[in-house]
Formats: sequence, structure tokens, C-alpha cells
Amino acid sequence: MLKEYQVRVLPHIAASQEALATYLQGEYGIDAAAVTHIRVLRRSIDARQRTVYVNLSLRVYIDEEPTDDVFAPVVYGDVSDARQVAVVGAGPGGLFAALRLIELGLRPVVVERGKNVSDRKRDLADITRQQQVNPESNYCFGEGGAGAYSDGKLYTRSKKRGSVDKILRVFCQHGASTAILADAHPHIGTDKLPKVIAAMRETIIRCGGEVHFQTRMTKLLIRQQTVVGIETQNNATGVERTFMGPVILATGHSARDVYSYLHNEGIEIEAKGLAVGVRLEHPAKLIDQIQYHNRNGRGNFLPAAEYSFVTQVDGRGVYSFCMCPGGFIIPAATGPEQIVVNGMSPSNRGTKWSNSGMVVEVRTDDVEGDSVLRMMHFQQHLERLCWLQGEKRQTAPAQRMKDFVEGRLSTDLPRASYAPGLVISPLHEWLPPMVAARLQKGLRIFGQHSKGFLTNEAVLIAVETRTSSPVRILRTPDTLQHVGIQGLFPCGEGAGYAGGIVSAAIDGERCAEMCAKTIRPDV
Repeated sequence: MLKEYQVRVLPHIAASQEALATYLQGEYGIDAAAVTHIRVLRRSIDARQRTVYVNLSLRVYIDEEPTDDVFAPVVYGDVSDARQVAVVGAGPGGLFAALRLIELGLRPVVVERGKNVSDRKRDLADITRQQQVNPESNYCFGEGGAGAYSDGKLYTRSKKRGSVDKILRVFCQHGASTAILADAHPHIGTDKLPKVIAAMRETIIRCGGEVHFQTRMTKLLIRQQTVVGIETQNNATGVERTFMGPVILATGHSARDVYSYLHNEGIEIEAKGLAVGVRLEHPAKLIDQIQYHNRNGRGNFLPAAEYSFVTQVDGRGVYSFCMCPGGFIIPAATGPEQIVVNGMSPSNRGTKWSNSGMVVEVRTDDVEGDSVLRMMHFQQHLERLCWLQGEKRQTAPAQRMKDFVEGRLSTDLPRASYAPGLVISPLHEWLPPMVAARLQKGLRIFGQHSKGFLTNEAVLIAVETRTSSPVRILRTPDTLQHVGIQGLFPCGEGAGYAGGIVSAAIDGERCAEMCAKTIRPDV
């Protein structure tokens, strides 16, 4: 017999099947001894009051073992002889586009300028060891995109729950924990996500698709206002190759050379607003104490605490972004003379620190000029300025949180997770005034709402600029093709239509579906 219940229980009860069975016996008269299994369908934490509860949606198996699958796997067939589609970029947008193309009976050829997830690790380590960034293999470029080694959070505000569930199931099919199907804020972890990504690549190849690493798109092949393929060059060998077919362009938000290429070729794009600021890092225990209203922190049954802040200051949004509980801060530049910071968390979220981006909205009319690339140039200027403040290395300029808010230089810095090292710097003086002043006011407001949050135990590390794409590659809403060129499908975060792993993956699937309809109208 199966029964389903919605319950609200204390954390220690939610953590144990036996405790849940006993609870159900007391509340609903179920014989705990007859409960053979309890499947958690949905799980969320309610920490709004002093007593923290866990909300659970449960499927209870009584006197029978589960025979239904946790999720239904997607069937991927052989597309070796099918029509070909070029997919530029192996981030979540590109990978999910490729997998969806296989579902629809088309053959994806994926080109990725960076390395595979395994080889990529050495280049990431060199950023700290040698203070150098490989412009083709870094935290943004390579298999899995920026998400592969920057956390693996799968939370999205998308209202298309059905699409979200499909994305999560595909992750599970390729090795992710099925816990992500239940959690309100699912998270794979930067230590586990690379293996999942590699498994997706293996599916693409096994089904007859292709994946080419260290292969950068150099040109779109356009005939009679229709994209018919791409020209590429291998970064290691210099070998040039041509791949034919319509193109799903899923390059990620940091492919600035692609934006410049499109602009120079007269392919229509527009400037897009973004947000810039810093990474704010607290001791994880302090965030746990604040969010769980307990001086002892999270205890044995709760995860590292999350937070989310948003306010308006002088007509612009100030908000936390990409919060990483129990995580660390990473160097995310993609070229020389840049400092960019981002955050990540391992699967257990077990480090001593918790961080988030603390950013200020910057609109297109906040930046002078009329170039469609002006927001990209604004990012570049700020990243180089940060590099100069960081002693022309990957050591990042930093300031204690309260010192920044009160406009004084820190005399020292707390221990932090940022491996390349920190340099004391007056962020309040050199960050753009429209950013610094709003950020100071915003942090004061957040400190008033959350006692203990505004503290010199926390440190601000500059600069967070890659919150989203600085341009939008224009496409038609009904076909998702570029507004002026057929056969080109701008996709995901890099095209300005997503913000995070899940939304990029959803957009990748949608682009694949629209692409398939142009090839096979019966799809």
C-alpha cells in the first residue's frame, strides 16, 4: 500500500527513516513496523522562526517494497547517420542541446574551445601556483562551462517546473544524486559535477555524436542569410576544420571574442544590463548561527545555511548572488591582466567559509557611449583596475566588511578561502562610485535586517563582474533563430537568455527543439 503525506518536522526527525516512521505512527496511526520505505518527494527548510522545521512531501510504502523507479531515464538512440547540427560550447546550454538533439533523432557535433573536465584541472591549479591564466582553459572555458568548477547549484526561479524536472532527471541519469529531485535548492557540488559532465559527453559520443575539445569557432559560414556551418581551429595543433549544419551558439557569458566577431560581422546584438560588485565571505559558523537563530550553529542535522538579500538603493538593485554555503572563492579570470572572483561549494558544503556575490545592478544607460559592446568594455575596465590593485597578479584586493561600509582602510585581513592570496585595498575608493556607494548602503540595510551580518569578521574580495552576459544576441521569440539570419540559434547564458545551470540547460533543450523543427517540420 502507498500513502503520501505532507509533514513539517524537526531536523532530527527528517534525517532518519526510522524517526519519520515513528512520527507518522503518532500523527496518522500508521504501524511503524509495517513501513518498508519512505521516499522523500520534496524537501525544504523553514528557518523563518527560532525553531527550524523541515517541510517534507513523503511517499510511504506499507507492507511492500518500492517497485517504481525514482525517475524515468531518457532514451538516447543511435544518430550516427542522422542530419548534423553544430553546437558551439560544451557548457550546460550546449550539452543539453546536444542531448536533446539526440532524443529528436539528430546528430550533434559539439566544439569546445577549452579542455575536457579532467585536463582542465591542471590549468585551474596553475592559476594559484603560477599566478597565470590560460585564456582557453580556465574556470569559465572548458567542458561543463563556468558551472563545472563553480558550484553546481541547480536552483532556478523558472516557473516551468516540468522542464526543470526533466533537467534534474538527466543529471541523475548521468550520475548525480537523486536527492536533487527532492531538494528545494538542489546542489551537486563542484567535486562531483565533473564526473556527471563527463558521463554526458560519453552519451553523446556513444550515440554517434562528436565532441571536439580545444577547438574554437573562428567563423560562421553564411550563405544567403542562412548559417550552414562553422569554421574552427584547434588551439593545440592549429588544424582548421569545417563542420556543416545549423548552429546552436552556446558559448557562455565570457566569450568576448565571439561578441566582437558578431559585432564586426554585422550580426545583430545589443548591449544588456548586468551587475557588478564583490564576493563577500563570512565564517560559515557565523552564517549558520544567524540563519538558524542558534549560537551553536547548524548542529548535526541541518545543512550549511544559505541567505538571500535584495534591496533598492538610489534606483538600482543591490542583492546577493550565487550564495555558496560551506564553500570557497575562486579566481575566474579568462585572460591576462584581469582579476575576477566567483564562488563554489563542494557537495558536503563543509568548508569553514560561506560566500556570495554582493552586486549592484548596472543598466545600459549607466555606462557612457552607444557601442553595443560598452557593457563588455565596462567589465574589462573594472577587471583590469582590480588587477592593478592586486599587484598585477591573481592576488585579489580585499577589505573587511565593516571597514568598507564605513569608508576606512583595513589594517589587516581575516583568513580567507581565496587560494591565490589577498591584498589590503580601499575598495570604497576605487570601485566605481555608482557601485561602491550603493553597495555600502545596501550592506548597511542587510545588517539591519540580519543582526550580526555586518561585521569585520567578514571580508569583501574584488571583483565580481561575470554575473551575466554583457550583450544579448537577438533572436525571434517563436523560432529562437537570430532575428536576421536563419539557421543560427543563440543559446543560454552567453546569448543573454539564461542565468545559471538549469535555465541554460532548459534554453539548450528549447533551441534544440526549434532547430529540429527547421530540419524536420514533423518534430
